[in-house]
Amino acid sequence: MTVAPLPYWRLSGFYLFYFALLGATAPFLALYFHHLGFSSARIGELVAIPMLMRCVAPNLWGWLGDYTGQRLLIVRLGALCTLLSFSLVFFSKSYAWLALVMALHAFFWHAVLPQFEVITFAHLREQPERYSQIRLWGSIGFILTVVILGRLFEWLRLDIYPVALIVVMAGIVLFSLWVPNAQPSQQGRKLIAGGFLKQLCTPGVLAFYACVALMQMSHGPYYTFLTLHLEDLGYSRGVIGLLWALGVVAEVLMFLAMRRILQRFSVRRVLMFSFLLAALRWLLLGCFAEYLWVLLLAQVLHAATFGSFHASAMTFVQRSFGPGQQGQGQALYATLAGIGGAVGALYAGYSWNTLGPTITFSMASVAALAAAVIIATRLQEDRA
Repeated sequence: MTVAPLPYWRLSGFYLFYFALLGATAPFLALYFHHLGFSSARIGELVAIPMLMRCVAPNLWGWLGDYTGQRLLIVRLGALCTLLSFSLVFFSKSYAWLALVMALHAFFWHAVLPQFEVITFAHLREQPERYSQIRLWGSIGFILTVVILGRLFEWLRLDIYPVALIVVMAGIVLFSLWVPNAQPSQQGRKLIAGGFLKQLCTPGVLAFYACVALMQMSHGPYYTFLTLHLEDLGYSRGVIGLLWALGVVAEVLMFLAMRRILQRFSVRRVLMFSFLLAALRWLLLGCFAEYLWVLLLAQVLHAATFGSFHASAMTFVQRSFGPGQQGQGQALYATLAGIGGAVGALYAGYSWNTLGPTITFSMASVAALAAAVIIATRLQEDRA
């Protein structure tokens, strides 16, 4: 049987634009809401809404993808509806209307990535360790976006921000139409009786998902208030954009090394290492961000808090579920990440002005440390 060549650039291009959108929202969405005059509590709520949608949307779309097998169609429709629903932002800037736009576009946006991850691994087939070589283009998209927008917002007003998001969303739609379809292979995969719930209850899987939620919860202050925090400390928007980019450059380098790392170390050890460094990183950002060299070190640690964590987590999900449950496994990952991210954004929003950045980031550090303890005591993951 002839094996189809890997559509490397088509897959990579999709990741580039998908995570370019994250690069446009993570550093600048809170800044835009602040520009519109919202308080930190309202900003935290608006940022939390898309994350809360990850608690609902991925499971619905994941079940639909596994049931119908039409994952690429779901990706394409999700990308298009994300673009159309976000376009509603131009009609009003009230809190209620923006909350509706955040919820509606996120419902479709979160349909896209879990299904596309399944398609990517289906194309990779017997070489899943190459995932990081494709996914690194998402990181490159993130870097390009934060650097370009950081400079752009030094020259122009933030009122152009929604237009920039629309341009990136259009790129996601175009690349979704270019990617060829693929289905997970049954060959060489052990089917577990009882389906998805049976696989979910195998040793360590539930503990892994709990740690996913804790890790994303720990990122709450980072994704919601880092830009505002650094502005208050006197850093310019251009420098802030470069600092965000530095973190993702470190992430890219980690993705390039992950194939060899996962061949040498167990997923359990890589995850534990990632959680411990996350705990350190949040303490550095909360206590010493006024020192540039500490800030540079904290941003380099993004290689662990996202790069090694995400690549090893994707490997764990791919190993833990059969072909018919891959969509639901990826969707549950997105859901638990959404729950953790929403809780993180909410507690950061409510504590930022009352308790201050140091205590808020310290709470994030405790969450990451708890994940390290759970993974060390509950997960028994051997090297493949």
